[in-house]
Amino acid sequence: MAFRGVDYFAVDSLFGEEELMVRQTARRFADERILPLIRDCFREARFPRELIPEMAELGFLGANLEGYGCAGMSNVEYGLIMQELERVDSGVRSFVSVQGALVMYPIHSYGSEEQKQRWLPALQSGKAVGCFGLTEPDFGSNPAGMRATARRDGDSWILNGEKTWITNGGISDVAVVWARAPEGILGFLVETGTPGYKVSDIHGKWSMRASVTSSLSFSDCRVKDADRLPGARGLKAPLSCLTQARYGIGCGVIGAAMDCYETARSYSVLRKQFDDKPIAAHQLVQEKLAWMITEITKAQLLAVQAGRLKDRGKLEPAQVSMLKRNNVAMALECARLSRDLLGANGITDEYPIMRHLCNLETVKTYEGTDHIHALVIGEKVTGVAAYK
Repeated sequence: MAFRGVDYFAVDSLFGEEELMVRQTARRFADERILPLIRDCFREARFPRELIPEMAELGFLGANLEGYGCAGMSNVEYGLIMQELERVDSGVRSFVSVQGALVMYPIHSYGSEEQKQRWLPALQSGKAVGCFGLTEPDFGSNPAGMRATARRDGDSWILNGEKTWITNGGISDVAVVWARAPEGILGFLVETGTPGYKVSDIHGKWSMRASVTSSLSFSDCRVKDADRLPGARGLKAPLSCLTQARYGIGCGVIGAAMDCYETARSYSVLRKQFDDKPIAAHQLVQEKLAWMITEITKAQLLAVQAGRLKDRGKLEPAQVSMLKRNNVAMALECARLSRDLLGANGITDEYPIMRHLCNLETVKTYEGTDHIHALVIGEKVTGVAAYK
């Protein structure tokens, strides 16, 4: 049955006709193409690569970028796409987020015209896949401590170091890699197959199983200066990419929360217990549902305003931190409450609850942990940094 949406406060009235059309397109694709595959993909720890050309055809890849074959959608429309994809699975949304916000965006913003012409049409069409190499084994929340290095050697650069927890790594044709050089932190485009560049997938995950997660290693890996992102220098460049991705996450997790809520709501109406009454007739059940729909509504309103500000070029990174932190925590709690309402049925993959719950544990950590975003917000409101 097609998903009917969750809208307690007439939030849909805030969207224009084209925005609703984009959401409906993404919703239909999620219901008809992702949903029938995702349980088996999660069981098999397999990313549904066969969907990449279809997502590209619909304009999902780099949707909010202009030119080079990109759809040029608004950020609000992009956020609604993320919502519908994550309503089915965080791993699928992660693929689209990384491809657009962490690979295409830095090339679009910091790349040379030659790099843009070569990579952006290929990435937008799904003919090429990219990954983003920033996180290291010893440095996740503190990217300023990165140990990966880049050394100039004539018209080339020699890269050494490791990156880990890299989404799409094992299926990528190109990696956007950040390394420390005497000139500062620089970005490079490293093609798969480059000597000295190796990729190994991370297995045994209980979360994001329908997503490829990898480690990257660089051992005297030589790349041409033409493969350096000329407009990127310093930590501000990779952090700006993370801001793009965090916006998509803040919108996307609303979809996971909606799915958990609607699953629990419909289950509680049908499930009978005690005097042959539906469990929805009990006060404790209604209190949980009331909490979920209230928090989902607040998250929706926060996301809409964030999207509107972003479309006007006025969304600040600290505001994105609030969006990501609040909405992920809300979605994770919705998953936990929904699991509780489904009882033992909640732990089976006949229902999506445990898959969302496990995925959201990762989403809470990546692209900035809950604690890091709290400190970003704290610095914004006090003017005092407290990261150390």
